[in-house]
Amino acid sequence: MARLILSLDNQVLAEYNMTKERYTIGRLPDNDVRIDNPAVSGHHSLIINILNDSFLEDLNSTNGTYVNGKLIKKHALQHGDVITIGHHQLRFSDQQEQQPEQDEFEKTMVIPAGQQNAEQLAAAEKAADAAVAASDEAPAAAAHDVAASVKLDPEEAAALDDTPKAPSMGETVVEDERVHASTHAGIDPGSAPNALPLAKLQVLSGAFAGRELELTKALTTLGRPGVQVAAITRRAEGYYIVHVESGTEGDFPLVNGQPIGAQARKLTDNDVVQLAGVKMGFFAN
Repeated sequence: MARLILSLDNQVLAEYNMTKERYTIGRLPDNDVRIDNPAVSGHHSLIINILNDSFLEDLNSTNGTYVNGKLIKKHALQHGDVITIGHHQLRFSDQQEQQPEQDEFEKTMVIPAGQQNAEQLAAAEKAADAAVAASDEAPAAAAHDVAASVKLDPEEAAALDDTPKAPSMGETVVEDERVHASTHAGIDPGSAPNALPLAKLQVLSGAFAGRELELTKALTTLGRPGVQVAAITRRAEGYYIVHVESGTEGDFPLVNGQPIGAQARKLTDNDVVQLAGVKMGFFAN
């Protein structure tokens, strides 16, 4: 099923599933797609759906109808076409072509292993290790603080250290190392029942708004080389994002509007990541 995605300044405002033969677009309330803006005519454009084809027609609007930047009178819509009406955009998406679009997003934002700088990725992995180690040390430090504040006797204080501990990254058993290595090529969650549930990124802005990317790899590198690149690492403790490189020194990715800096940052459900000009929502399944 084809659909229209209405946006303004790269922010998605509404989506319309095209289940009818005719859709009018304009400023007046009787339109199927209403755009209440002075730059839009009362009845600005018309889309006619015939079987699997969709045709766009300008209805003699004052400011014209544009497709991919070109003024049109009539146009046979293709998957990915961007219709500009006034200051708004309507992106035409054909669900039958959705998978190639997903591939195109991955080609644009996901950096293949062969194109990655090994030294930079090693630094990113080290930063993630440091963040995991810091999170492991925090509960132990808190326990010792409690012991000091209530002045436990030596035997009681020592008991705080007897709590079973999860193996550190260096103590992982051989089987876990095999699972960790396999995640570089993607894993089958069913083969690792105790593994961290898979998370995903959903694009919130730009031409690929609504597209999703499952984080199946131990290390997923995203961005645009020379502009801004970050890595998301998948650990037993959770998902961590770390800055890899950028075209401007100190230009770090943002999480919930705040720069992550040079240290790895643990991601939580519904975090908003901004990287290389693209906003993405992080969702833990």
